[in-house]
Amino acid sequence: MAGWTDLKELLQFEEIEQREAGYDLTGFTLPDTDDEAILNKAYDALTALPVRTDYPYTEPDDLDAIRADSEPIPAKKISEKKLLKHLHAAWVGRAAGCALGKPVECDIFMCGSPEKTGWEHVKAWFEGADAYPIDFYTPAHSRAEEQGYAIRCPLSQRETITFMESDDDVRYTVLGLRIMEETGLHFNTWDVGKAWHNNLTYAQVCTAETQAYLNFAQVTSHMKGDAPADVEKALEFTRTYRNPYREWIGAQIRVDAYGYAAAGDPVLAAEMAYYDARLSHIKNGVYGAMFCAAMIAAAFTAESLEEIVTTALKVVPKKSRLYEAIADTLTWAKPGMDPEEVCRILWEKWGSYDGVHTINNAAAVAAMVLISGGDYEKAITSAVLCGWDTDCNGATVGSIMGAFLGEVPEKWAAPLHDTMYSSVVGFDPILFKDAAARTLEVVKKNRPEALN
Repeated sequence: MAGWTDLKELLQFEEIEQREAGYDLTGFTLPDTDDEAILNKAYDALTALPVRTDYPYTEPDDLDAIRADSEPIPAKKISEKKLLKHLHAAWVGRAAGCALGKPVECDIFMCGSPEKTGWEHVKAWFEGADAYPIDFYTPAHSRAEEQGYAIRCPLSQRETITFMESDDDVRYTVLGLRIMEETGLHFNTWDVGKAWHNNLTYAQVCTAETQAYLNFAQVTSHMKGDAPADVEKALEFTRTYRNPYREWIGAQIRVDAYGYAAAGDPVLAAEMAYYDARLSHIKNGVYGAMFCAAMIAAAFTAESLEEIVTTALKVVPKKSRLYEAIADTLTWAKPGMDPEEVCRILWEKWGSYDGVHTINNAAAVAAMVLISGGDYEKAITSAVLCGWDTDCNGATVGSIMGAFLGEVPEKWAAPLHDTMYSSVVGFDPILFKDAAARTLEVVKKNRPEALN
């Protein structure tokens, strides 16, 4: 059952996923055919291959195994007044970073070309608009158009932006808030699946989420009760069947609300992110979600940007590819670095991954937080300059910086008019101050002990 694309292309991406994840592809050849029976047989054979004996990473999927490879992180308290202020900044910060990156969320900026990396193409657009270094939202036009460049999302361009338009990077944030409002903080993956089908249309999901959305529909289509007898088997099918995108960035962009509600408690944030991510992702796709949720939760009470990243890294399995990438980033990404140099390093190290893979994008998020020196503008503009998943990384970095700083510069906040559209009933539109107030109520109801 193909969803995001046709079965032949799914199989091509599956080969890449299996190779990156350390499976032994010796003797496997992609069939050159459109015959679905042959393609399905090849797909089943590919996903049944063993892991190479020399694969150097250990990447568990079970939460207990992940916990066993994690370090304890004491929770910190925060005052109600400070939390509300920083929640508002986190919501606004996420939206502003997302809006900056939305117009350049196109293949040439995300994946590059034979001539240039993605970040160099982003730079070319802004230079062609006499708007480089980046210091405001994306210009609608550029001399780069003469070379065939094009951008998208006119409602998020600098000449027209008046609110945060609907986007998956904010849609999943409000959906996370809705899940916690309805079920508390101890929801499970089945709850997340039901929330998707109750609140999202098929057209609003993509890549890993498309495949999981379809698979969840299949496992629920013959149900008479709330869940099948073997829930874990159903969920394993949901997140893996014909889903070669299961280590891509999708889960990483869905977890901000959990970081907000778990302010000061990165472990709680990471575990909520785990249950959400496991609907559609495995391994590093899950770790990226846990890492980003933990960074956001840590940002509310951290004393430094480095503390945010080093604290969140403790929830990631130490022998995973994601841990390796973030630990490496911590060795060289320092305050004051030139964003272009940072982009060069990131693309040299992790540019072999797809433009929307978890590992390269998570490394970019960590790097741009670390080099920002506490400057919100430098953080989000560097994240978008890097290319890859521009709106996702701008959003996550903006969320972290808003949570940390407790304010977003007026030049970035004012054009949004405190207003967000999400295409989710009850949040369409919603003021950021109201989203923050609702998030605070979740904290007061479920974690009163976290407030002082």
